[in-house]
Amino acid sequence: MSAEPGDSRRNSMELIGTRAGTAMPIEMRQALHLKGLIPSSIENFSKQELRAYGQLMSKSTNLEKYQFLAGVRSLNVNLFFLLVLNHFKEIAPLIYTPTVGEACINYSHIYPFLYPYKTSVGFFITLEDADNMDMVIENHRHLMPDPIDPEIAVITDGSRILGLGDLGVNGMGIPIGKLQLYVAAAGLNPGRTLPIMLDFGTNSERYLNDPLYLGTRESRPDDETFYQATEKVLTGLHRAFPGLLVQFEDFSTDHAFGLLNKWRQKILCFNDDIQGTGCVILGGFISAVEHAGIPPTSQRILFFGAGSAGVGVAKQLVDYFVVDHKMAREQARSMFWFVDSRGLITADRGDKLADHKIRFARYDNNGVQCKTLEETLEYVKPTALIGLSTIHKAFNEKILKRMNEINRDSRPIIFPLSNPEINAECSFEDAMRCTDNRVLFASGTAFPEYMIPETSEVRVPGQGNNMYVFPAIGLGAVLCKPQWITDTMIYAVAKALANSRNSEEKEADELYPRIERIREVSAQLAAAFITQAVNEGLVSEKHWVDIVNANSPKPNAEKDEDLQQRSNSSMVDGKFSKRVLGEVRTLMWHPAASVEQYIVESITNINADEM
Repeated sequence: MSAEPGDSRRNSMELIGTRAGTAMPIEMRQALHLKGLIPSSIENFSKQELRAYGQLMSKSTNLEKYQFLAGVRSLNVNLFFLLVLNHFKEIAPLIYTPTVGEACINYSHIYPFLYPYKTSVGFFITLEDADNMDMVIENHRHLMPDPIDPEIAVITDGSRILGLGDLGVNGMGIPIGKLQLYVAAAGLNPGRTLPIMLDFGTNSERYLNDPLYLGTRESRPDDETFYQATEKVLTGLHRAFPGLLVQFEDFSTDHAFGLLNKWRQKILCFNDDIQGTGCVILGGFISAVEHAGIPPTSQRILFFGAGSAGVGVAKQLVDYFVVDHKMAREQARSMFWFVDSRGLITADRGDKLADHKIRFARYDNNGVQCKTLEETLEYVKPTALIGLSTIHKAFNEKILKRMNEINRDSRPIIFPLSNPEINAECSFEDAMRCTDNRVLFASGTAFPEYMIPETSEVRVPGQGNNMYVFPAIGLGAVLCKPQWITDTMIYAVAKALANSRNSEEKEADELYPRIERIREVSAQLAAAFITQAVNEGLVSEKHWVDIVNANSPKPNAEKDEDLQQRSNSSMVDGKFSKRVLGEVRTLMWHPAASVEQYIVESITNINADEM
């Protein structure tokens, strides 16, 4: 029997009261018959946050802190995000990389203790469930305390989690952590996020033999079965939630490219490993080139690692040379060399190259084959070394010192991008020490600041963390709902990221804005995304079209007779108007700062849902 409207409203009020916790006002305590049943002190949200932060700091390991934060998130969403936003630099590495990697490895062992107040944290979809998506979605709606549809989902199958390999269902920590960053960094509504795990099995013997493993105890299906089941899932999601943005995450390389290529123009979606990684590294690379001391077109770029992330980054960098420096695409591509597990990727190496590697295979090697990174370094003599290999310390002291010697007349660009820290190709300290403190550095994981011993000058490492861009891409896409997400929209975000550094950050040769400014940076990047999407004619919502067009420079009739020329890739600059930025800021979700604000906003949402 369904609940009466009055029962539903009372349940909602009880939920509001529960989430207010010790800040629940006396009137609500009396209405909910809680007088005398809870401590009498009525606190404000600041005291709640102070207590939570104290408890967080009392935990001795990062995994314990992760578990504590998960509990806070389940009990009190508002408090959780107040805590995260007020201590973002400190807490972001606890709810995502690098700590989430450790959490995922142990996920089946700690899952029951992470979410004590929830029966579900998202979708866990088996091959059998893929045939019953309507039922899964209806179950989700039945259990949700706030009856609103999701507007963004992060979906993975756990087959390639960070640099940790096939973790199966244990990879669910990634969609959960990623969506927390969408909220914290870019202000998406936490009640409208949906983590999804495709629990299609695992090929990891470790987990198949683990008696506490919570996922499907079968090997992964063949490609045909995988793609058929995934299509059922995505079709079901799109049928139930037509405007849903889907972010693909941590699929195996072949499946990552396969899913993106098949779906990117059918539903609103993107792949952060391919497009997001390329975007954030492009933003940092543009900044690095400004400080390198040689013309951008003289760069020689060596990649160590040729998976989906590496190739995705290289494609974005090629676009930079084509768009900003007017190079022919083939000429730009000739500036790149790749090393995989077999050595330098060449067309005549003798093995069958994966499709995504072919476009960067060298045809000009004249029979030269390099089997190691060290050999390739001597052959290529690169000005930039980018690592996405997941091989810890691959950029050893010899490699780093040789990069410094090769680039005596310029500053070497070194980007060890593998996550988590145990997979990073080198540390910031090693890179500084081995290059006479001249390195232009960005990493995938967070490294501490470095003090130069001779001068006591403190240098801040650049972190090419995807959290700079994927929340902004998500916010921009959710707000303006383009027909699909194009490469030029991603490119506009990368340009906006490079442009977002303030004068202090530029003077200090920092390649990225300080992470403490992440919300403001996300607003700027989302504004750039929306502006580019409108200029490309892919936004149908009149609200955004009118705002962008009314506040954009008017086309010059002599030079730009066709308004659509503004969408041409050569015109992409990542710029936006103050009006667009202001509108984005207004629409970003913020946790309530006071219990009064929280109650008013919650009741308003209840009334809106009942209309």
